[in-house]
Amino acid sequence: MIVTMIVVCEVAFWVLLAAGLSLRYPARMPRTGAALLLCEPVLEVVLLIVTAVDLRNGAEPDWRHGVAALYIGYTVAYGHYTVKWIDGHFAHRFAGGPVPPKPPRYGSARARHEWKLWLRTLLGAAVALGLLQLAVWYVGDASQTESLRSWQATALRVVGIHGVIALTYTLWPKKAPAGAAEHLAEESAGPVREEARPLTRR
Repeated sequence: MIVTMIVVCEVAFWVLLAAGLSLRYPARMPRTGAALLLCEPVLEVVLLIVTAVDLRNGAEPDWRHGVAALYIGYTVAYGHYTVKWIDGHFAHRFAGGPVPPKPPRYGSARARHEWKLWLRTLLGAAVALGLLQLAVWYVGDASQTESLRSWQATALRVVGIHGVIALTYTLWPKKAPAGAAEHLAEESAGPVREEARPLTRR
């Protein structure tokens, strides 16, 4: 049941996203499109409720509950970021918006970008760790919570691995090829923009 709900939530996420942006730009119905996009967080709430009910009904905690916690954490950290990124491309394609900026590729600008992504991973892991710890306390029996604690360790490993990747861009920054010095200067001139335009802009 939990796995099915994760699949349903993931499919529903992309369906709502496509429908919301299509209404917002090609159909010129920004309010209706925004309303659909605002329904995205409801999917995580539904998955959280289903997981809690499953445990309450006596289900033994296992990998499914761990995956559900990590999925919720990931969508909290990266869901809005993904929506903003795709919204920028839709705005450019269908509403004459500016070309969405690409992530920086070289030097300190790329390192800053990677650390910003790492902070999102840290947020997602923190949410997953919190949900898993609540489940551990709810179950109470240490003999039944080993799987949940192993998923907590998995979340910490993901943060560590992503941190090492970000660190490599700081210690060994990728140099711009010959003739790209001006491009690198533009990337380093100001803060990195992660989003093309806010959803509230028409």
